[in-house]
Amino acid sequence: MADASMGFGLGQAIILMGAGVIAVPLFRRLGLGSVLGYLAAGLSIGPFGLGLINDPQALLHIAELGVVMFLFIIGLEMRPRKLWNLRKQIFGLGAAQVLLCGALLTLLGMAAGLPPAVAAAGAMGFVLSSTAVIMQMLNEAGDAGTEEGQKAISILLLEDLAIVPLLALVAFWAAFHGAAGVEDAPPVWQSIGLALAALAALIAAGRWLLDPLFGLIARAGAREVLTAAALLIVLGSAVLLDAAGLSMAMGAFLAGVLLSESSYRHELEADVEPFRGILLGLFFISVGMSLDLSTVLREWQLVLGGVLAFMVVKAIGIYAVARLMGSAHSAASHRAALFAQGGEFAFVLYGAALAVGLFDARIAAIMSAIVILSMALTPLVLIVQNRMRRNATVSLDGVDKAKDLTGRILCIGFGRFAQVASQALLARRFELSLIENDVEMIQAAGNFGFKVYYGDGTRLDVLHASGAGRAEAILVCVDKPDVADKIVELCRHEFPLAKLYVRAFDRGHSLRLIKAGVDYQIRETFESALAFSEAVLTDLGVDEDNAREAIEDVRERDAQRVELQLVGGITAGRSLMRGNMVTPEPEPFFPPQRAEGS
Repeated sequence: MADASMGFGLGQAIILMGAGVIAVPLFRRLGLGSVLGYLAAGLSIGPFGLGLINDPQALLHIAELGVVMFLFIIGLEMRPRKLWNLRKQIFGLGAAQVLLCGALLTLLGMAAGLPPAVAAAGAMGFVLSSTAVIMQMLNEAGDAGTEEGQKAISILLLEDLAIVPLLALVAFWAAFHGAAGVEDAPPVWQSIGLALAALAALIAAGRWLLDPLFGLIARAGAREVLTAAALLIVLGSAVLLDAAGLSMAMGAFLAGVLLSESSYRHELEADVEPFRGILLGLFFISVGMSLDLSTVLREWQLVLGGVLAFMVVKAIGIYAVARLMGSAHSAASHRAALFAQGGEFAFVLYGAALAVGLFDARIAAIMSAIVILSMALTPLVLIVQNRMRRNATVSLDGVDKAKDLTGRILCIGFGRFAQVASQALLARRFELSLIENDVEMIQAAGNFGFKVYYGDGTRLDVLHASGAGRAEAILVCVDKPDVADKIVELCRHEFPLAKLYVRAFDRGHSLRLIKAGVDYQIRETFESALAFSEAVLTDLGVDEDNAREAIEDVRERDAQRVELQLVGGITAGRSLMRGNMVTPEPEPFFPPQRAEGS
């Protein structure tokens, strides 16, 4: 067993995993998110906590690979055409946010008494938000694929690109400030040329070499070699751009983009994903371990004041840019809360500023503490912002609240599902009362000839105002199972004479609805999947009667499974499902032949 003092060994690995396993589930259970759990775990076991691990920087260099893997997987989802379509957001929205926030924070630093060059370096380091924190928060919230999520990714990409000119500016500011720079530092044009050459080399290799390489390895049939090749490509791309003065994260991202149209994309993603999750957790733990509590306690007024001032001013700049670029208030405020922190690239910039004499050790320690604390506060800021957004008064300009509705049918929720379901009812002249709690959805529906009223179906007073007590049928078409369950409970108790038809999210939700006594429930994708399957069968040459018979067989088997699951739980009835695994059949038994004459 290696001694703990001889570097990072098995004992430290056990401590790290144990801290993460304990802290992350606890913090998620408290609603604080996994990022804050990892940061707290790192602080507790680090040199300024229990002192179980005393070299956070060594761990940070290893754990930065988690950010690299994360950016590679993001790149795999970004086809070159999609990335090209985001160019205006990357170089427009991203550049506007970086420049405005940098200017505001520089002025803030100068107002605090810092020299202009020092204030500018500190401000631009804080402007570079944490890719790891933001992407983790987007993924946990399921927002990475939304329009706002794509804008966030665009801004992060611009910030990754900005590290190159910022590092060059640090050297310029050091000379302007009168600090002793690095004597053999290359000229700016040479640094930019090297970065462009590295980018060109990576793009050329990705376009003409990577796919044939993976094809050759795949034909060899060695899966472990394919995994090793995937890691080689990710790490090699990261190291190449890092050596050229760009960030490792940018290299991994570009490698992912170049492989996004490869036929081996899904295998690569599956191979890299386990490493990404573990290393990203280690990154957050190492950031928590790096927080110098002695500096925080010694300079607590500067550190806490700097955290609050920098985050507030940066959030104001982000909100202003978002609104000027056409985002709604809720989207702009959410982006401001998400990006208001500093990030891991600040450590790179501050390290460079310290190396060229622009920062002294005290300023570097204070600025690093401000960045780390801002990263730790981000999950809490988002929680507060989300609660404020939920509790905020919704603007109902041009939208009517549900009041004294008299429709024969009440439909709660008017998304895609309800819009389709309503067509046949309207065709037969049934009077529908429609309520929805998303103002944008109500306004969009109005453009297509629907009169939808604002109302929250989980509130009993709203249900009475919507005519639930007079309706013959109540259609619950909301897209959140917990919300649907609450509406069902209210309607069953308060309006027992109304027939209750409910959109189910999945099989488990269907079972809950059946037990709750609804009149009809259907899983939202069930019938569309059957229609899809029937179309495939007929297009592949199966005659219509046989195709219809196969679909009916699936429907009957599913109904039988539901009956069994109501009694035996979700795992009952598995034998009724058809799988694609070949079940070996026993060899036929032939009794030995008796000899003739015996």
